[in-house]
Amino acid sequence: MLDRIKEVIDEVTTATVGSKEDLENFRLKYISRKGILNDLFEQFKTVANEQKRAVGQELNKLKNFTEQRFKDFTEDVENSSEDSANSSKLDLTLPVAPNFAGTVHPLTLTRQRVLEVFARMGFSHEDGPEVETDWYNFTALNFAENHPAREMQDTFFVEKKGVQKDDVLLRTHTSNVQVRLMERKKPPIRSIMIGRVYRNEAISARAHCQFHQIEGLYVDKNVSFKDLKDTLYHFAKEMFGKDTKIRLRPSYFPFTEPSAEIDVTCFICGGSGCNICKHSGWVEIAGSGMVDPNVLINSGIDPEEYTGFAFGMGVERITMLRYGINDLRLFFENDVRFLRQFEGA
Repeated sequence: MLDRIKEVIDEVTTATVGSKEDLENFRLKYISRKGILNDLFEQFKTVANEQKRAVGQELNKLKNFTEQRFKDFTEDVENSSEDSANSSKLDLTLPVAPNFAGTVHPLTLTRQRVLEVFARMGFSHEDGPEVETDWYNFTALNFAENHPAREMQDTFFVEKKGVQKDDVLLRTHTSNVQVRLMERKKPPIRSIMIGRVYRNEAISARAHCQFHQIEGLYVDKNVSFKDLKDTLYHFAKEMFGKDTKIRLRPSYFPFTEPSAEIDVTCFICGGSGCNICKHSGWVEIAGSGMVDPNVLINSGIDPEEYTGFAFGMGVERITMLRYGINDLRLFFENDVRFLRQFEGA
């Protein structure tokens, strides 16, 4: 009988079940009332007493093993049936779920366009740190220690151990890159600086505590105010249209002298006057001027040999003018409804 039990164990071990019909055949053959297990237990009654202990142990092992195999086969068949049912529910006629492609941010679009225009005029692209020292952000740019222009910048100062108070700050303009560039490179210098700047201002539709600034610097022998005017005139035509005109208004900046605000003809009304230009026909886009001799000296350049001009403008302001956007906060809120409007830009 032990040999027969071993044969049945081998059969159960090698048995395979792939469907509900196979599962039922397995049950009928081995564990039903008329199955092999029931027959073996009936034969066990006739086993000699001295062999019952050994045979009984093997018979119980066979019973447990067979029932476990049946349980495993049942789970496999049920799982297979569920997968088939789920796959049958798939409606291949349904349209595919939309996969929306991302868009380039409007500020990035403007940044790329500005770099493209100035690259054709021979300007390189420079970058610098956003956490800066007082020297590069103010002092080297001709800001006196108690100069009121420092207060106009609403600066974020950074506390740092071992550093004098108010000496480390978040840059308020990208002019710090100009000083660093002039320190390490001899003229001629012709570069554009674009990056984030920070000022402690109340957030509103027209102001933010962070924004992006574009600055340009050209230093060489015999650079004149006419070079500045021609450069900005060409930029305005490339950026806003060939019919664009510019206007220079006298202004004041500590790091340039003489200095001027740059206006362009309103490209919404063509200069006739509208609510965008406040019915003046002009829109301010930048500040500019000839680099102050003190800035050149602080940067290690001889103002008797070299002159230069610099200008600066806000990326957000240009973008708002290009696309007719009336709220600065939209650039930082990541509202998909707003960003998708620039898919074809």
